[in-house]
Formats: sequence, C-alpha cells, structure tokens
Amino acid sequence: MAGAKSAGSGGLLNGGDDGPEEKRLRTGAAPQASSWPGPPGNRVTVVLGAQWGDEGKGKVVDLLSQDADLVCRCQGGNNAGHTVVVDSVEYNFHLLPSGVINHSATSFIGNGVVIHLPGLFEEAEKNLKRGPGLEGWESRTVISDRAHLVFNFHQAVDGIQEQQRQLQGGKNLGTTKKGIGPAYSSKASRTGLRICDLLADFDEFSKKFKVLAQQYKATYPALTIDTDGELQQLKEYAEKIRPLVKDGVYFMYQALHGPAKKILVEGANAALLDIDFGTYPFVTSSNCTVGGVCTGLGIPPHYIGKVYGVVKAYTTRVGVGTFPTEQDNEIGELLQSRGREFGVTTGRKRRCGWLDLVLVKYAHMINGFSALAVTKLDILDTFEEIIRRKKL
Repeated sequence: MAGAKSAGSGGLLNGGDDGPEEKRLRTGAAPQASSWPGPPGNRVTVVLGAQWGDEGKGKVVDLLSQDADLVCRCQGGNNAGHTVVVDSVEYNFHLLPSGVINHSATSFIGNGVVIHLPGLFEEAEKNLKRGPGLEGWESRTVISDRAHLVFNFHQAVDGIQEQQRQLQGGKNLGTTKKGIGPAYSSKASRTGLRICDLLADFDEFSKKFKVLAQQYKATYPALTIDTDGELQQLKEYAEKIRPLVKDGVYFMYQALHGPAKKILVEGANAALLDIDFGTYPFVTSSNCTVGGVCTGLGIPPHYIGKVYGVVKAYTTRVGVGTFPTEQDNEIGELLQSRGREFGVTTGRKRRCGWLDLVLVKYAHMINGFSALAVTKLDILDTFEEIIRRKKL
C-alpha cells in the first residue's frame, strides 16, 4: 500500500509524518515515576509471623483490632494457635480471627482457610466458657463460600501419614494432626469439597463426600470412616453456618470499595513455615507470607497497605526441622520456662534458641515488612548479658 509506514520505520507509534512525535523509551532506560496515587478504596493492614510461628501475632492483632472494622483470616486452619488475654481472661483461637473479641468488628474467614466445622464450634464453645469476649460471635462472623472443608477422615489420615513417615524414614514432620495437609491435598487434586457445596444440594454433596472417603480408604486400608455419621453431623452444621456464609469475593470487594473501613488481616503460622519459602519439607501446607493474603481473600495486590512482621526476641520452633540457633541446653530450658513456651494447639514444648537475624532478614525479603513488632523482650531480663548492660 503506497505511503504506508511500519511501526519500526516511523508512523504513529514512532513519531512519523502521520502524527505528533512520541519517542519510545530506549531499552534499559528507567521509566519515569508515576504520580498516580493508586486505586481508590480502603487499604489492608497485614500482620505476619517472621519466624516459625508463636511470635505473639495474636497480641499484636488484638491491639490493632481495637479500632478495626474488619479482621480477616486468609490461610491455614485450626493448626494455628493464637492466645489473647483480655481483662485477665485468656482466650485461645485456632480458626476464628483473634479480632472476634472486638464486638464492633466483623471477623471474616477467607477462601484460603480450610475449615473443620466441629473444631470451629468446639473452639467457640470453649472460649465462651472462659469469658464474655466471644458472646454473639456468630452475628459478627462471615465465612467465605469458597473455603474448603476439613473432614474427620482428613485428620485420621494426617495421623496415619505421620506414623508412616516415622516407620519409613525415622522422622516425621511434626504436624498438628488436624488434617490440614490432607485437606489442602484434596483441594489441589480437585477432589475437595467447599462450604458452597455443603450448602447447595446435600444429596449431591453426599455423593461427592462418599467418593472422596472411598478414595482415602483405598489408599489407607486401615482407615475407618463413619460415612453416615459424619454426613449427619455435617448436615446439622450446614444449618448452623448458613447465616454466616457469603460470597467471599463480593464481600471483600465491598469492604475495599465501600465506606472508609480499617481492615486487618491476621496471618497464621509464619514465613519459615510457608509451603514455598519455609524450611521445606518441615513446613505447613499453605502460603503464610504476604502473597497468601491476596489469594486467600481474593483481593488485588495494590490494596495491601502496611505489612507488620512479628518477631520474638528469641526464636522458637515446634516439632522437627532445622533450627540453627537452637540452644539444647540450660539456656534453652530457661527461655522455655520463663517464656511459657508450649504450643497453643498441641501443648507440645517449644524448642528455644537465640534470635536469628539472618532468618528475620530472609522473611523481610519475601514480605517487605513496613515495620517489626518485637515481643517477649522481658523474657531475657534475667540473662547475665542483659543485667550487665543495664548496669552500664
């Protein structure tokens, strides 16, 4: 065609005769900084563990949630354990966000969480007996319809797998045996069942449940499953949670784009337990770094605001796995006893050691922390090094 110009020889894209000159950026040249302030809407504040968990995230979340409008869980299950003390009453949370104590805030359990319904209601019941903090929790709790379910046989399989690892390799993973890994495995293999499946056609749900149960029985012949009993239990729980369930994506979209809100996300587990970035294979089964916030709640990355990393003044770890600064001696025992280092979920004694700043820096590389919250500094008060510094 006569007179036509290619993009490479001039024309509209390269400032030719057909339009105003518009120079293209040379390869390797730095783009100009944008003055665009970002999308409108509410930002999300995130609290994440920067070590192997048990850093005191619950306490930090409790402080930040006092004026929050929405507190979210985005990943994990009831393998997490957060302790909050309010008016001298100790509450232990595993599935519910710690912010549920705030009666003015809504608690949201996102699609990235795997939910064991009996465990959820047992947790609520135990905390109701401890004090008034959880009164009316159902009226201020929302559950994503896309969250996957943990079944009783997932928990049984978790225990069987740990026994097999011990017999085959002499070393298990040290899981909580809450069925979290098997539930995420079902999700990844596309055989899992979600909250929305439970609340839709129960006959269809029952068929899929029986198929999944049969698959596990074929893999683990010693596994015993009370199929009819568990289905009856699930049918009852379905009616209990029905008022709490919403379309999670639409719910979060409204929260981000509606009236001004303070939105807080409570991470479970910690960076060094992340399925991708942790000390694999001695990790959990979900992404407990900042990326898990987006996938576990269905929110765009640019709505992430401040990201706070929680760091204990020393380091602890539950179960097996590498631990470079571990003090398997009287120092570790002192840290353990003074810090009351027992797992909230399992009651297991935590391994203790010195603060590992290489580990904390690694966690920051992945999460890009806005700030760090350091907890349990007072536990070090009796150490000679600290006492000497105080005297100087």
